[in-house]
Amino acid sequence: MTSPAAVAGDDIAVAVRGVTKRFGDTLALDDISLDVHRSELLVLLGLSGSGKSTLLRCLNGLHPVTSGTVTVAGTDVHRASGRDLRRLRRQVGFVFQHFNLVGRISCLDNVLIGGLGRLSIPRYGALTYPRTLRDEAFEHLDRVGLADFAHRRADTLSGGQQQRVAIARTLMQRPSILLADEPVASLDPENAAVVMDLLFQVCVEQKLTVICTLHQVDLAMGWAHRLVGLRNGCKVFDRPVLGLDRGEVMAIYQRVDPTGTEAAPAGSS
Repeated sequence: MTSPAAVAGDDIAVAVRGVTKRFGDTLALDDISLDVHRSELLVLLGLSGSGKSTLLRCLNGLHPVTSGTVTVAGTDVHRASGRDLRRLRRQVGFVFQHFNLVGRISCLDNVLIGGLGRLSIPRYGALTYPRTLRDEAFEHLDRVGLADFAHRRADTLSGGQQQRVAIARTLMQRPSILLADEPVASLDPENAAVVMDLLFQVCVEQKLTVICTLHQVDLAMGWAHRLVGLRNGCKVFDRPVLGLDRGEVMAIYQRVDPTGTEAAPAGSS
């Protein structure tokens, strides 16, 4: 397990101010405020339905906020023009739980897709990309330990390997911010640790800001710089990992009963 390093930069990469998000009558986020610094690996924790994924999607404009502001890399996300939003999304990589690879094409082709935002016309097949981009894609596959699999079909790889290809594809965007929504939810513990270590290393070495949603408290404590807990759409916890006790973190998972008192953490006896 990797010990969390000091945050590399003090400048703010993401600023969330008083964000509320409603889906019809459902309140998904309730007055959330949050700063995330450059080269910080921040993990969002909470029960299913607590608002973690919704908040993540508000950061790149996939979900427009109902009220409040979101500023990412200096751009006010929900006042941005279409052109500015497209430019921002090239700066913000997104790693999904289910990989979203094109299974019938090679790992190299999948990684090259991450570079399409830098090209003026679509490309079909690795040989149609400039040599510089092909070399860069190989470097990213090597970075995630899969250079030898470059020409293998993506759907022949294990789940952990596919997620590493997905991370390489995201790095191909040259993002300054990386969002990861439950990136290890479908992986076994060994592969989950490999993927989290990879996210930690690119955060520190490439000075990326990484915001990740997780369910696994031990993984979060092992690799994050900072934990933020959500419950029923509200921010209930925001602490650096160093010096934290696991019991303090588990308090995020306490449920509130109808009388307003807190029950035991979910899953406890």
